[in-house]
Amino acid sequence: MSSEVQVRRRAAVLGSPIAHSLSPVLHRAAYAELGLADWEYGRHEIDEAALPGFMERLDGTWAGLSLTMPLKRAVIPLLDAISDTAASVEAVNTVVFTEDGRRTGDNTDIPGMLAALRERGVHEVEGAAVLGAGATASSALAALSRICTGEVTAYVRSEARAAEMRGWGERLGVTVRTADWSKAAAAFEAPLVIATTPAGTTDALAAAVPERPGTLFDVLYEPWPTALAAAWSVRGGAVVGGLDLLVHQAVLQVEQMTGRSPAPLAAMRAAGEAALGGR
Repeated sequence: MSSEVQVRRRAAVLGSPIAHSLSPVLHRAAYAELGLADWEYGRHEIDEAALPGFMERLDGTWAGLSLTMPLKRAVIPLLDAISDTAASVEAVNTVVFTEDGRRTGDNTDIPGMLAALRERGVHEVEGAAVLGAGATASSALAALSRICTGEVTAYVRSEARAAEMRGWGERLGVTVRTADWSKAAAAFEAPLVIATTPAGTTDALAAAVPERPGTLFDVLYEPWPTALAAAWSVRGGAVVGGLDLLVHQAVLQVEQMTGRSPAPLAAMRAAGEAALGGR
């Protein structure tokens, strides 16, 4: 019998709060499908203050990290390099540890959004609307910079948020016009609407969905469907959901961390749907 011990490879999702993250479900499903029996994927409740110490304690068995709020910017000073995509929005959601010990950061949310839209047949739009102005909204603008040929209107609640979105537009090369949240129903005239707001925020807008809506990308996945997504579907519009985004960005993370491609999209989505159905 061989005395050689196979080294286990580790990855995990970090953030706060983290208890309800679906990332372990998705990554573990990928490992099972890929036959990576010696890989494990966990979750750790880590805030900004605890992040440096956690990173220092990681040994050579670690392959990568997935990061959620509030760590996507806090991690950047702790890395050796970040991708142009991550730099464009100053947010890292993926850290990969290379064999030479370097720690590199990337943002798979942006290409994940694009992949989710392509899956629904959206490759290019003449204009778009974004509901909200948080971190996800800046990622949405980055994605739109690659597929939107016209103006993007961002519906926000304050002039400070409006200025932030216009600033991101200038940085990302997107023409951004801002409007007050009280006029958010006008967003539905756009061929693509990306809702980036917290749960419940857009519920009151569901009654305003037009007879023939375009495509809605609602980044929430729990509870699902949102009132807006349900109304959109009833009207016959195409809907892209938060689980679509979560799965597509996780696919890219698995490929980067394991070096195996393609990652098993269908198995990961099925695992995510099963997990949500059991909650």
